[in-house]
Amino acid sequence: MTEPNDEFDSPWKEIAEQYFAELMEFFFPQAYADIDWSRGIEFLDKELQQVVRDAELGRRYADKLAKVWRLSGEEEWVLAHLEVQGKPERAFARRMYTYNYRLFDRYDRPVASFAVVNEDGARRSHGQFGYALWGCTVSFEFPVVSLTDYGAKWADLEESDNPFATVVMAHLKALETRHDAEERVFWKFYLIRRLYARGYARQDILNLFHFVDWLLWLPERLEQRFKQQIEQLEVQTQMRYITSIERLAREEGREEGREEGREEGREEGREEGREEGAARLLLRLLEHRFGELPEAVIQRVHRLSLAQAEVLVDQALGAESLAAVTANLPE
Repeated sequence: MTEPNDEFDSPWKEIAEQYFAELMEFFFPQAYADIDWSRGIEFLDKELQQVVRDAELGRRYADKLAKVWRLSGEEEWVLAHLEVQGKPERAFARRMYTYNYRLFDRYDRPVASFAVVNEDGARRSHGQFGYALWGCTVSFEFPVVSLTDYGAKWADLEESDNPFATVVMAHLKALETRHDAEERVFWKFYLIRRLYARGYARQDILNLFHFVDWLLWLPERLEQRFKQQIEQLEVQTQMRYITSIERLAREEGREEGREEGREEGREEGREEGREEGAARLLLRLLEHRFGELPEAVIQRVHRLSLAQAEVLVDQALGAESLAAVTANLPE
């Protein structure tokens, strides 16, 4: 089969921010139990990137830096530094240590570092880095979770309602079906059907669908089969979450454009109709996800070409905010 998406970091970054508390509960329950989640989370990704640049370590997979509050009586906060490492890296533990001490130096606060890795055989509970010289000892240890370990815990994943059970299942099946497209289409539909069966909320289904859809890439022939399966599933469940807006947005936009074009009777009319149809669908999707839209945004969307509107529909599926989409709108 055509090579699937192997850059795991991009979808992981998105899902880690959407479900950061659930991530900590699933992978690092000790830390989760000591955090006051009622006080919210502040992500400091720009600050983390500055640390990365200062360390001159090149392109790395530094996922999330979150400011959280502890449950202790004092107003103490810590930095929970999370990494999702897609591929083995020889100097990984050293880099984690570098980030940790640079963050501590910058903020003068305790920094907790966590790693979720995707290394075969990485069956360890902690990563370590240190050295000793002439009686001086440096020792750094941080919790490590290996995704491959969950292959032996599939039954536990099936029973869990934590969103990261689905995330891990999708990740494992993406690796297992790397060269078997027929097997992959089975598991892709299985995971989506499971979201409906376990009663996930609409937005959770859409968020997790975006992750699964990105990770379990399919060739066009099998993607069409998968789309038909989703359509049948949503008819049976009477929950048209995916097919009503996201999954068929581009096809509906083209159809609306063709209909308006036929009414105009001219080729330029058809093109304008397709563009307008795609723009309306994009606006409907943005309004559904982020509420009432500013007039300036509406006007800019209506000026999009068909190709631009279709690209932004795809981006809007996993966007974390309206600003993340409008930043890509042409002036």
